[in-house]
Amino acid sequence: MKTGMLTALPIALLALFASVQSTHAQPAPPAPRITLEEAKTAVDAAEAEARANGWNLVFVIADAEGTPIYLRRMDGVPTRNYEVAMNKISTSITSGLHTAEYAAAVQAGEIQPIEGAFTWDGGFLLRRDGELLGAFSASGATGEQDAQAVRAGMAAIGIAP
Repeated sequence: MKTGMLTALPIALLALFASVQSTHAQPAPPAPRITLEEAKTAVDAAEAEARANGWNLVFVIADAEGTPIYLRRMDGVPTRNYEVAMNKISTSITSGLHTAEYAAAVQAGEIQPIEGAFTWDGGFLLRRDGELLGAFSASGATGEQDAQAVRAGMAAIGIAP
C-alpha cells in the first residue's frame, strides 16, 4: 500500500503543476481599443468635415493610455496645435470626461482642476459597449468647430460622443 501512495503522490503533483502551468501560459485577452483602420476612417471623416467648413485642423486618436495611434496635421496648421490636441487627449483620459464636460464640472466646482489640463472643447473619449477604447481630439479652429469635426469622425465609426 505504501508503494502505491508513493507512486501516486508524484503523479498528483505533476498533474497539479501542469494545470498551474497551463493557466499561467494563457495570455490575458487584449484590452479593447480602437483599430488603426477605424482611426483612419474616423480622421478621414473629421477631415472632410473640416474641409467642408474651411478649417485646417490637426487630429489625434490615442489609445486608452493616451499614446497616439493616429495623427494627421492638415496643411497650414501650426505645430502648437498638435500640442493642444495632445493636451485634450490627456485631459479627457485623466478626467474620464470629454473636455467640454471636464470644463463644466470644474467651473461648477464638482471636481478639482487637473494641473495643466485644457478646458477647450474638442477632446472626446472613445467608448464602445461601455469600454474605454481611447480618445480623439482636434485643434486648429474654435473649440466648438474642433468638436464638430471630431463628432463627424466618431459617427463614421459608429461611436456616439
